[in-house]
Amino acid sequence: MQSPTRTALAHREGVFKPLAPEDLIDLRRDEREAGDPTGDLALNAEMRWEGMAESGYLTPTNRFFVRNHAPTPRVDPAEWRLRVEGPGVERALELTYDDLDALPSVSVVRALECAGNGRVFFGEQQQRETPGTQWRLGAIGVAEWTGVPLREILERAGLKDTAREVMIEGLDSVGMRRPLPLWKALKDTILATGMNGQPLPTDHGFPARAIVPGWAAVSSVKWVGRLLVSDRPLRSPWNSAKYVMTGGKWGSYRRPITAQVPKSAIELPWPATLRRGRQTITGRSWSSGLPISKVEFAVEGDTQWRPAELFGPNLPGAWARWRFAWEARPGTHELRIRATDEEGTSQPEIVPWNALGYLYGGVVGHPVEVL
Repeated sequence: MQSPTRTALAHREGVFKPLAPEDLIDLRRDEREAGDPTGDLALNAEMRWEGMAESGYLTPTNRFFVRNHAPTPRVDPAEWRLRVEGPGVERALELTYDDLDALPSVSVVRALECAGNGRVFFGEQQQRETPGTQWRLGAIGVAEWTGVPLREILERAGLKDTAREVMIEGLDSVGMRRPLPLWKALKDTILATGMNGQPLPTDHGFPARAIVPGWAAVSSVKWVGRLLVSDRPLRSPWNSAKYVMTGGKWGSYRRPITAQVPKSAIELPWPATLRRGRQTITGRSWSSGLPISKVEFAVEGDTQWRPAELFGPNLPGAWARWRFAWEARPGTHELRIRATDEEGTSQPEIVPWNALGYLYGGVVGHPVEVL
């Protein structure tokens, strides 16, 4: 079987999405200056949290962060094919875009978050920098994803009793791919063709991308062209060399990253400048696949945490919005936020260091100058 046709990139920077500076922080320059050879090709753009203050529950598509491992491919949907094959299925299957569109679909509101979200704080708060994109907290977004449950597709190929893992493979130039255990593929993973009520944008995986709820977004492979169903464990660079917990307390062991950890972010610029007087501070908190039970705040120097008010939806696998009133006094301050999910897991003060800078979920101090 031949791979679907990919047209040449129309933009020399490898991305089609406008990078309005009020919406996104373009992180490519940081990678180039750090000597990352992929910095000239891949796109990493971080959401500006201050832009979310006036948004609704969902992240507008123009603000949604981008993490690419290679330039965005433009795939012709008329020629696109999804191949399902491997020793874990009874028969090979090939679907066109129209075939996929005709299958039963669902819509889910879920977060996608890069495993490296918050990586910069290993350097800023622990003085131990780690390699990779220095995300602050904007490598996350919540969208309504519409697509076909992966179960519907895999069962049409006839799953064998010996089926164990599913390698989801993308059509970008590096062939980005990562395996999922069969139970996760069947439980809640979907192959999305829509985002926020519109067709999936090119930079977000058109014509189809995986959505793996609660897991680091590296599992939610974009521009999917192949599902390889195995009867044994599978490896790729993205579950063995990268996107693993290693170093620090993990030693030389390389544990593949799956679920995310609780985090919180304030909807202010970094650093922020405010006028003195009463201010309403807003933000969002999230956990792997659970609703948030409470959010607390403290100003640097406080000895006690105080409750913030949750409002609006609080969907599992998405996020919760919150607000609190703060009497801002002139000077330099740090606002600190701590979230707890419904299983009682709270953001810790200190996060164990790891060599690749993943899963930073500790409490951070947001700098604010009050005039």
